[in-house]
Amino acid sequence: MRLILLGAPGAGKGTQAEILSRELGIPTISTGNILRAAMKAGTPVGIQAKSYVEAGKLVPDDVIIGIIQERLAQEDCKEGYILDGVPRTIPQAETMEAMGVQIDCALSIEVEDQVIVERMAGRRTCKDCSQTFHVVNNPPKTEDVCDFCGGELTIRKDDAPETVKARLEVYHRDTEPLKQFYAQRGKLKTVDNQSSIEATTAEIRKALGI
Repeated sequence: MRLILLGAPGAGKGTQAEILSRELGIPTISTGNILRAAMKAGTPVGIQAKSYVEAGKLVPDDVIIGIIQERLAQEDCKEGYILDGVPRTIPQAETMEAMGVQIDCALSIEVEDQVIVERMAGRRTCKDCSQTFHVVNNPPKTEDVCDFCGGELTIRKDDAPETVKARLEVYHRDTEPLKQFYAQRGKLKTVDNQSSIEATTAEIRKALGI
């Protein structure tokens, strides 16, 4: 299955992508994680992206598409993949189509803005491996310590309320139109946010027929 996950920042795309990746045996391709790794390493792409991310703005298309091209060429993507965080704009989606990137379904997780702001305030991210947790919905076994690598959990600058609101404005203006883009191609499915991660996963399974 070749799947795109759509939804506002903090809608739970990354969490659901990990679950689907395990169940379907296909990789999750998260541009957010790739970019954060590049920013931490201080690579040219990372330095270029950092100023945009910290201001709650979108990273330019040429940076994103270059990352996706490299990743989809790898062996583990031959049986399918889950795209989390890309495309973010209609021009990106059109470029990906032109590149021959095939998509079976675009799944949109629907969450109200106020719920997003409250949720992001509780999100914690590992400084070392970029794994995400939530103090209420998905807490680590030990406070402020990553379950996976033992790294320190921190609040990302782009999870602060004022930055989240700016990111939501960008999402509604630039990314939400993708729902219509994929609906026109008969590939859009939507899932309403549920009270728990598990309940949302169950709704996604129903929508995808898995």
